[in-house]
Amino acid sequence: MKAAKGQLPAALDRPEPSIRFYLFHGPDEAGSRALALRLLKGLGNAEKFIILGNAIKLDPASLADEAGAMALFGGPRALWIEPAGDEICDGVTALLDSPASESAVVAVAGQLRKTSALLKLAESHPSALAHCSYVPEGRDMERVITELGRSHGLRMVPDVAQRVAAAANNNQAIAERELEKFALFLGAGGDRTAELDHATIDAIGADSAEGDWLKLGDLALAGRMDALVEELARLPHGGAESIPILRALQRRLLMLAPLRARMERGERLDAVMTSFGKALFWKDKPLVQRLLSTWSADRIAEAASRVGALERELIFGMAESEAALGETLVTLARAARPR
Repeated sequence: MKAAKGQLPAALDRPEPSIRFYLFHGPDEAGSRALALRLLKGLGNAEKFIILGNAIKLDPASLADEAGAMALFGGPRALWIEPAGDEICDGVTALLDSPASESAVVAVAGQLRKTSALLKLAESHPSALAHCSYVPEGRDMERVITELGRSHGLRMVPDVAQRVAAAANNNQAIAERELEKFALFLGAGGDRTAELDHATIDAIGADSAEGDWLKLGDLALAGRMDALVEELARLPHGGAESIPILRALQRRLLMLAPLRARMERGERLDAVMTSFGKALFWKDKPLVQRLLSTWSADRIAEAASRVGALERELIFGMAESEAALGETLVTLARAARPR
């Protein structure tokens, strides 16, 4: 079944035992992942047991078998599939048709087509729950950050919440990691609360490192080839920073996608930027305006797909980090130049 927005918190914090399969999908993959992690807490701090989608494709019955097995060391666990797509549909069907299940199954997917067999199954079956995550914008993101901070014992005024959101580039997963760090630093958590202020963020925030990683992607998307080549030459050898750079670039593309989609539905650029509010750091606004004018929704989606594919290749050792990163960024920079 499809989870209504107002019902989602209760569904995650107090999961129904009858729900065996959870599908979190949509353009905000970080948001989907954050919701899935919240579900694990609601399942009694369930242990994450990772299963590869390709393994389920090859043996659909294995998912129901694994979900029905008792945990080796006792305690709750949840089977976690990421990335997930239609390749696991037969396995999920077998899971939902099985007589019993010990573990819930959690699938984290990106954007799925309306015709997706997996999406149709999750939205129609009474023992499944599906939710689509969209990138929060403006005050919605500010509220998300405030609620996340409260869960970690942190109080903050609106401009602090806006700064955390901007530093995380509206990525909920990154924002929560930062808030966990701030809470530990301030001794917050449990029954103890603390005020998160700008001084704390200045002291231990990740603004600087994230900004360095984001800079290369922004240069590529803006078509600034000379500056991009200079920055690539400054990277340390070994390719250790390739994954963080790609993930920062993905976050930028994820932020641009819904804004550009609104423009293509007829909204003016200035109206879109105004609605974004203070969640966007003021220094980034001219750049974001330029990127929204340069990149169409289709080209943003194509770029995100290319970057995501490269990240997976690097993770599995299928490409040479430095060369592949440079080639991809240069290709994007060429695509951004006026035609």
